[in-house]
Amino acid sequence: MHIAVLHDWIRETDGPDAMDVLDQADAVEAALTALGHTVYRVSCDLNLVAVYDLLNRDKTDLAFNLVESIGGQGRLIHLFPFVLDALSLPYTGAPAEAMVLTSNKLIAKSWMTAAAIPTPTWIDPGAGKKSILRNRPEIAPEAAMDWIVKSVWEHASIGMGPDSLVRNAAPDAVRKRLAAAPPSPVGPFFAETFIAGREFNVSLLAGPEGPMVLPPAEIMFDGYTDDMPRIVDYKAKWDSTAFEYHHTRRRFGADASDTQLLESLKTIALDCWYHFGLAGYARVDFRVDEQGNPFVLEVNANPCLSPDAGFAAALEQAGISFEDAVARILEDVRQVI
Repeated sequence: MHIAVLHDWIRETDGPDAMDVLDQADAVEAALTALGHTVYRVSCDLNLVAVYDLLNRDKTDLAFNLVESIGGQGRLIHLFPFVLDALSLPYTGAPAEAMVLTSNKLIAKSWMTAAAIPTPTWIDPGAGKKSILRNRPEIAPEAAMDWIVKSVWEHASIGMGPDSLVRNAAPDAVRKRLAAAPPSPVGPFFAETFIAGREFNVSLLAGPEGPMVLPPAEIMFDGYTDDMPRIVDYKAKWDSTAFEYHHTRRRFGADASDTQLLESLKTIALDCWYHFGLAGYARVDFRVDEQGNPFVLEVNANPCLSPDAGFAAALEQAGISFEDAVARILEDVRQVI
């Protein structure tokens, strides 16, 4: 097949979170070539017409969609899947509708709640002067608890740092903080209750008999002191000079006491796959509270495919080569009508 690998248009001044998509494109291109396909790459920016015309005239059989943002905006992630739909061009990964539902965290959390998928309580920042606590209306406005502030649209921990954790604050105080936040390229923001406990990533890969749940990975916060938030923030993901980057390792393999928990994580991850209509590959991020109750933080419809990222690590644990994984993703391509 003649395959176009679509990815973000990158500038030399972009940060490591943006540059990472080029590593993904390199890895995917190498795998596709090894599988016998001819490949060309397309940098996608806000000039949708130019990309539309290029794909339309190049007799492309399929697009491998790695686009994570357009013009540096994660909220535009769904545009190119819709362009591909308009071209009736098959493409890898989740359909455009699933990209919309999962990329906006408020919409995603509402959908999870509707399907009884556990997710932390959150404050609706657009609810006016009164805090509206979604999925836990019984919590009093003056009840103090810990919160974490996140971007509504941006993923990859963009905009997250130690100050994102707000301790012992009432919902109304957090709402006022959200309302007072200055305009930001990674905003708007919302807040959800902080689940103090363990963190897991569960990756999924399409297969001939349906989605396969890859071995769950636990994030270990090695050497963190009591005053350090145990969160995977921007430094932990992208700043190779930071303490957080070198002390948030992945751990595979379960203790005997975790067997039931890991089965629960797998079941919930599959529920997310089917409820959001995912395809090809995905990742579901969890926090588990001190009582062992799991909560879904995010559903990532197009997780990072870089060789050093969590998805590749989960493939290795499962004994699946990256090339074989790419072949499975191709086989699961949504045929656009």
